[in-house]
Amino acid sequence: MSDLILHHYELSPFSEKIRLAFGLKNLAWKSVDVPVEMPKPDLTPLTGGYRRAPVLQIGADIFCDSSLILREIERRHPQPSLYPNGTEGLAYAVSWWTEKTTWMPAIVLLTSLIDLPSKHVEDRKIVFGRDLGKEVSLEEQPLNRQRVNAHMTWLALMLKDGRQFLLGDAPSAADLAAYHSIWFVRKLGGAPVEAMLPLKPLIAWIDRIAALGHGKPQEMTSHAALDIAKAASPSPLHVALNGDPSGLKAGQKVVVRADDSGRDPINGVLMAADAEEVVIRHDNPRVGEVNLHFPRAGFDVIAG
Repeated sequence: MSDLILHHYELSPFSEKIRLAFGLKNLAWKSVDVPVEMPKPDLTPLTGGYRRAPVLQIGADIFCDSSLILREIERRHPQPSLYPNGTEGLAYAVSWWTEKTTWMPAIVLLTSLIDLPSKHVEDRKIVFGRDLGKEVSLEEQPLNRQRVNAHMTWLALMLKDGRQFLLGDAPSAADLAAYHSIWFVRKLGGAPVEAMLPLKPLIAWIDRIAALGHGKPQEMTSHAALDIAKAASPSPLHVALNGDPSGLKAGQKVVVRADDSGRDPINGVLMAADAEEVVIRHDNPRVGEVNLHFPRAGFDVIAG
């Protein structure tokens, strides 16, 4: 029950971050394809309603949000490290900066150039609370060119001293976080979007990240993944039982929500919490009892 099972879809930028982490560590993993839009009938029984990709499943433990997934992969497979030479805190900070400042402007820049399927536009209105249709995105194109160029120029400045990767001579979680938005807009936008971005100083770095590959994936059906969860029991907790900084206690009913997008409420019983992770117990007839793991940064937890 220790297989790494990634629920994802091919064009998910945040899933690409995790796939590259598997490549960096040369890990074998199971690949479960999920729908791009709701409904996601074979994912939400596992997650209590959490809809975003990727989700990492290990037996009956379900890890939500790519930042926490990276930490769990590192905990189980520490070498080669995603946080080399003691750069864990710096990698967290750089990752948060790049994803919070660059990802959405890059997406809106892309959607000013391509026509998304109407179903996808309507789904993302629910997830992001904004219209990603081409007409609306075109109105914001000048502003988003400014925003993306500013922050990508900072990335280039980090590499200006000749280092191979953002935090030194070894790839880290910071590289994967900074890379995936660039990967996504180049993949879908091609030459038109590349002409809007200051890519020249970054191309060698981009090629080095892409060369990490995706490790050793093996396809798995969603039904098989659900059966694995049903047959397993949650692993012993490594998070403090009553370490929640706001005073929540194990055994309380709680509601977890992302603090930015995809804010569907996830209900459960608090199992453990500290300043970095919260674990809740969720019960569903299809999968039985599972533990859902969320990072604290980016998620709100309240008594439910």
